[in-house]
Amino acid sequence: MPKLTSVYRLDDIESWEEAIAVAGLTIRRGGLVAFPTETVYGLGANALDEAAVAGIFRAKSRPPNDPLIAHIADFQQLSQIAEDAPPIAFEVAQRFWPGPLTLVLKKSKRIPANLTAGLGSVAVRMPSHEVALALIREAGVPIAAPSANLFSRPSPTSAQHVIDDLDGLVDVLLDGGETPIGVESTILSLIDDRPRVLRPGGISLEGLRAVVPDLRFAPSYLRDDAPAAPAPGGLLRHYSPNARVLLFEGADDAQVYTAMRAEIARHERVGVLASDAEAAAFADLNVIVERLGANSEEAAQRLFAALRSLDQRELDVILARAPRKAGLGLAVWDRLLRASVGCLVKV
Repeated sequence: MPKLTSVYRLDDIESWEEAIAVAGLTIRRGGLVAFPTETVYGLGANALDEAAVAGIFRAKSRPPNDPLIAHIADFQQLSQIAEDAPPIAFEVAQRFWPGPLTLVLKKSKRIPANLTAGLGSVAVRMPSHEVALALIREAGVPIAAPSANLFSRPSPTSAQHVIDDLDGLVDVLLDGGETPIGVESTILSLIDDRPRVLRPGGISLEGLRAVVPDLRFAPSYLRDDAPAAPAPGGLLRHYSPNARVLLFEGADDAQVYTAMRAEIARHERVGVLASDAEAAAFADLNVIVERLGANSEEAAQRLFAALRSLDQRELDVILARAPRKAGLGLAVWDRLLRASVGCLVKV
């Protein structure tokens, strides 16, 4: 019989301590644990154990050129991950940790090469989710964790998403309900002369610039066969459903909707990702609409679940309108661009 993942539902308060203890022991023994963070579910292993880290790549079918994030539970653990951190790193961490911000720093010699795709830098963050923090403390080691899904699939924002992709490939799953933010962390590189955001995420550029005024936005959208990405999630093909995704961008609502409706007419089975305000533009058409809510925060929280829901319908194509690149809207725009593998239709 195939191996099954042990699932612990943490809404049962009596099982909390037992579940965290089992999961922590699993990490110390080199196993894999899926757990909720405030962003998405992570697939965790001992960040200091090369063989355990390799298990993450095998389970996800993740290419070795896509590095991982190491998660810590307190500032003392940072010295296990990074060295020679500049003063700005501590200023930013004091402001945004625990939280959805990842820092790219010079890596410690204790970090195995496969965690960083052979780079001299390492990505590290301190999550704010109580389950994630409890697990890291119980394990007693930093935990390497990308999203707990098969590579290039939409990220998991619920335990069911993890089971759909990785049941039997993970030793333990801590079910902490839906994740509140819904998109991954912002990645800020501090290894160059000028700080760079390599991936937008749960902390907005506007919020970061209040602490880092000279911040530069420089995301990467690399092919699968490119050399090592400078940070996790830097490949273009990411977060993609099985159906083709087309992303429409334009300032004029009427023109964008006309272009989308013309594309809909070319296919039999079509899905549309739309905000509450946009949904009415497609109400008269034979399409499946997944609503993303009234604002960018709701869109971020619902995006990956909506992509997965549409993917279960065996559609020919999924259409979406690019959101404004402000606040969390920039992170949603980035995820949609990667889900479409760069298929951006400018109207």
